[in-house]
Amino acid sequence: MDKIIVCLIGSGNWATIMARNVGRNVINSQTMEEKVLMYVYEEYVDGRKLTEIINTTHINVKYMPDFELPPNIVANDDIVTTARDADIIIFAIPPSFVSGCCKTLLGKVKPTAHAVSLIKGFERGEDGQFVLISQIIMRQLKIPCSVLAGCNLAHEISNDHFAEGTVGCRDQKYYRVLHDIFRSPTFRVVVTEDADCVEICSSLRNIIAFGAGLSDGMELNENTKGGIIRRGFLECIQFVDVFYPGCRMGTFFEACGISDLVTSCYANRNRKLAEAFVKTGKPLSELEHILIPGHEPLGPVTAELVHQMLKKKGLEDKFPLFTTVYKICTGEYPLTRLVDCLMKAREDIFHPLHTFQL
Repeated sequence: MDKIIVCLIGSGNWATIMARNVGRNVINSQTMEEKVLMYVYEEYVDGRKLTEIINTTHINVKYMPDFELPPNIVANDDIVTTARDADIIIFAIPPSFVSGCCKTLLGKVKPTAHAVSLIKGFERGEDGQFVLISQIIMRQLKIPCSVLAGCNLAHEISNDHFAEGTVGCRDQKYYRVLHDIFRSPTFRVVVTEDADCVEICSSLRNIIAFGAGLSDGMELNENTKGGIIRRGFLECIQFVDVFYPGCRMGTFFEACGISDLVTSCYANRNRKLAEAFVKTGKPLSELEHILIPGHEPLGPVTAELVHQMLKKKGLEDKFPLFTTVYKICTGEYPLTRLVDCLMKAREDIFHPLHTFQL
């Protein structure tokens, strides 16, 4: 029986950290090929190619200079060579690069390959809705794509602190394989078939984290932040029920749901951006280049796309926190409306389809 070949597309800090887990796990597996190719966008560091540095020192000096990779992780600057023989293709690149990479790989990967997205984000759809990254990969490469999300701050995992993630797997035969390649003694992995919900949670939490940052910027108390988290969690459940019916209620209580949400409201770039937005009075367009260079401000962007989706269905008043965060971002609402929306939110729960399964 041929061994399973795994590759990684991406070499940023999150990709590098997951590469360590994957590299260690395949070495100890009887069913997986030991060598793992990692696609690295070629750069020069102190006059040397980054791929050469990684392959000789086993350190990604550009993104994780204090973090050593296993020797079986091999950097490669050709994305097609990296992926063409792989059975499992792990994507860990910025959302804006996904379509371009998939176009390059179209027709050049195994038709039986299985992709996994570690990417937090989405693309804007032509119809005004956000398009999940896994859907883009599946549509363009014509292969299944699972997802990994959860409460997993990169720097904490790199220091072997406890963290956990949820794999939303679209093919049952990969349940055990994906669990085994990502886990570590300090990284707990749970696998579910509810892939869409896993991925949606990782996007919606950015709106709530931005709301928590607004609260921090106004120096409101922890009870207020707790109220934002509670209300935001409720609206996540409602949103999925409306736009992605059929998801399981239990998924919201996995790492991709409540754990990632709480962590993001205390340690997330969107929280940091919102706090600075309040304290400095500077426009978001200026602050994002200072505080999160190279990253799209997913809190405001997600809030905008979600608002468009809610507006089409006339549901803005059913999602007061999502609506308020969006309108504070645009300047339509003053900051004081944040607490007002918590005080005046209706107590009934809007679930038009009642399709959740436990």
